Amino acid sequence: MPARRALSVAVLLAGGTLLLAGCNHREPAETAPPGEATAAAPMPAASGAAESDYGTPVKDRVATLGFLNKRNNITQDIVLRSGEARRIGNAIVRLGTCERTAPWEDPAETGAFVQLFVEERATTEQKLTWHKVFSGWLFKNSPSLNVVEHPVYDVWVKNCAMKFPGEEDSPASAAAAKSAAKPAGKPAAAPAEEPDDNAPADDAPVMEDGGTPADSPTQ
Repeated sequence: MPARRALSVAVLLAGGTLLLAGCNHREPAETAPPGEATAAAPMPAASGAAESDYGTPVKDRVATLGFLNKRNNITQDIVLRSGEARRIGNAIVRLGTCERTAPWEDPAETGAFVQLFVEERATTEQKLTWHKVFSGWLFKNSPSLNVVEHPVYDVWVKNCAMKFPGEEDSPASAAAAKSAAKPAGKPAAAPAEEPDDNAPADDAPVMEDGGTPADSPTQ
């Protein structure tokens, strides 16, 4: 009996040791995103965008991007200023800058320099690591020129908020305002005067004394 009791105590102690070891076990720390993905600064050099003498400065432009997670088929809009980044799950979307054609340029186009970083593993044995899966310009009206090729995530351009000089007072806006201020329809015509029965007809003969045959005494 004492030997059996000692064996039971040893088993319990061994189980407790294993349990404590399991509690003290920690998962490896999450891999930090690369500095390139979180740097809060515009990327005019990488994007090829240069400051111009007119239009909104690069740092003040704001882009609206569409983001799709193909796993759950959820789409959402991301609003970013130049140089900002947004993390969504295992993905980071960073905006370098955006640009659109001036009102007098044709055809109209809107583009944005976008970078997409994804935390993923190549195989189940490997740990999660960050990869830059896309870096380049995306275009709203010509999306086929450059696309994000990833099995899980997709990004596209929806708008670039920037202004050019004189856009507020453009001829089209002025014409629209003038048209809105002008009353619709044609002005009503003045009412016609009623004929006077006592007035002499235009073709009635005039007597020498200024009268008419109707005014002369009966012979």
